[in-house]
Amino acid sequence: MKTLIATTIILSSAVFSAHANQQEALANLGTNAFPEWLNDSTVLEHVKAQNKKNSGLSESEIIALDKQWRAETESLSRPLIEDVLSNALSSYLEKVKNESEGLYTEIFVMDNKGLNVGQSDVTSDYWQGDEAKWQKTYLEGPKSVHVGDIEMDESTQEFQAQVSVPVVDPASGSVIGAVTVGVNVDAL
Repeated sequence: MKTLIATTIILSSAVFSAHANQQEALANLGTNAFPEWLNDSTVLEHVKAQNKKNSGLSESEIIALDKQWRAETESLSRPLIEDVLSNALSSYLEKVKNESEGLYTEIFVMDNKGLNVGQSDVTSDYWQGDEAKWQKTYLEGPKSVHVGDIEMDESTQEFQAQVSVPVVDPASGSVIGAVTVGVNVDAL
């Protein structure tokens, strides 16, 4: 019995240590690797433009847009989704994802309200402002990093986690949006 308990403690400690190392590696990725492509003018210009365009949106209008997006994910008519997927930022994010050689499973950039500005793949919703990925980055400042839980992705059958960081205007140092990257944990 004592051997079983000791073995369980040792295995639990190893699993916890491996998980902690993965969380640290994911946070470091968000801090050190993302800025290489996140500071591209394509990202910054699109976020600034959407912040300006959507400055007067009310919460009820945001919720209506989110409902429209969710309905479009299951429809043949997808004007809002296609508007986002067809912009230059989405093309850029798809390129970044493809060049990651399987490390990134998805990338989406959000504005100062938590609305998608561009994305490599269609997200299930348009408004991320009610979720930790936006709240724990955009609202917490330029150095914040949010690492979601490591989960099995049903479509790829790979373990992944979402890593989110703020989009910062290098000229002013102010947070103008946020980005979330799905990271294939097995590829770290």
